[in-house]
Amino acid sequence: MIEKEPSRTAWMAATHRAAHQVLESGRIFADPLALPILGLDAETVARDALAHPARRAMRAFVAARSAFAETALARAVEGRGLDQLVVLGAGLDTFAYRNPFADRLRVFEVDHPATQAWKRRRLGEAGVAAPGDLVYAAVDFERDTLLDGLRNAGFDDRRPAFFVWLGVAPYLTPQAVRATLAVIGGLPGSAVVFDYADPPSALSDEARAAHVLRAERVAALGEPWLSYFEPAVLHALLRNLGFVAIEDLGPPDLARRYWPVVARQAPERGGHVLLAAT
Repeated sequence: MIEKEPSRTAWMAATHRAAHQVLESGRIFADPLALPILGLDAETVARDALAHPARRAMRAFVAARSAFAETALARAVEGRGLDQLVVLGAGLDTFAYRNPFADRLRVFEVDHPATQAWKRRRLGEAGVAAPGDLVYAAVDFERDTLLDGLRNAGFDDRRPAFFVWLGVAPYLTPQAVRATLAVIGGLPGSAVVFDYADPPSALSDEARAAHVLRAERVAALGEPWLSYFEPAVLHALLRNLGFVAIEDLGPPDLARRYWPVVARQAPERGGHVLLAAT
């Protein structure tokens, strides 16, 4: 990670969210803060996105995973009264600043202290105030455990929580992914939404070629993909860690739900978004 700036992959994800607002009018995921947090205008974002048409699939995936996560969160808040949200590896995520449950949902943003400092400066420059229900849980994972960092920030591990963990797991080792899921799996009544990818060997030739290009691009930024999972193996791991309900959407499922016009073109394997509850 570049010191005092967000990771390059966090920045790329934020530009995909912003481009979705501009090019698709936020059709499946509306985020009015997607542009302000970047400090870019709509024309600049659109021009860059249109200059790289191969990134359209990733933009669709990023928008879909955000829509899926926030819909699942809304069900948990409205249906079960859940009142704690943890955004792991928050990066440039904007949910806390447009929280529709501000009077009943406390948000903990977990990230590296340097990334959080950069984000807070950028929000200040954009005139976006930090809400009173937001807690910045600065966790340096080289020195702190996730649960200790959350507890120090006021998180109550005796009550259920919802975890949003998007765009992070693929860049961690399988051991680190398992460790984080084990923490969440030990919190009764809690849930997590995260994304992961099928192994490259499971992809079609065309999808594998596209994956290789993306993998090379993020590796060149110093943030290589380190984890892939076969769905059945991952589901078994989740059950062993205490999760009892799993909803896993692969490419065809995501396309049918969010992009039905192009559903027939969706590959069978690729990126997944998964909801698991204890």
